[in-house]
Amino acid sequence: MVGVSHGHHPHLDRLLDDDAYARATADALQALSAPSRLRILARLHAGPTSVSDLAAAVGMEGSAVSHQLRLLRHLGLVVGRRDGRQVVYELHDDHVSELLEQAVAHVDHVRLGLAGRGATAATAGVRA
Repeated sequence: MVGVSHGHHPHLDRLLDDDAYARATADALQALSAPSRLRILARLHAGPTSVSDLAAAVGMEGSAVSHQLRLLRHLGLVVGRRDGRQVVYELHDDHVSELLEQAVAHVDHVRLGLAGRGATAATAGVRA
């Protein structure tokens, strides 16, 4: 299969030249490797929420959600702010939102057996 060129992106060169940058990027992507963390991030994509509401939404114990949130916060994927007696979490920024959206679009793309960049528009509204 011939590779698809997506153009030059200068930040990607850092993955080749800077081991610490490559490790930090790998750590962020590894955080997305657990379905439980993806569900947490998907819920936070819809908007800020408390740990208890988040636990109910993703079907996990609050302590397990808190553990995952500590990891996600450490990696800079989520932020928490105190709101009275509870902490409300949200995605760190639009980059995390875009990363999730791109991951889902990629899965849709692969599942549909599409190849190349032109197929991206065809999967924009498709969600598995």
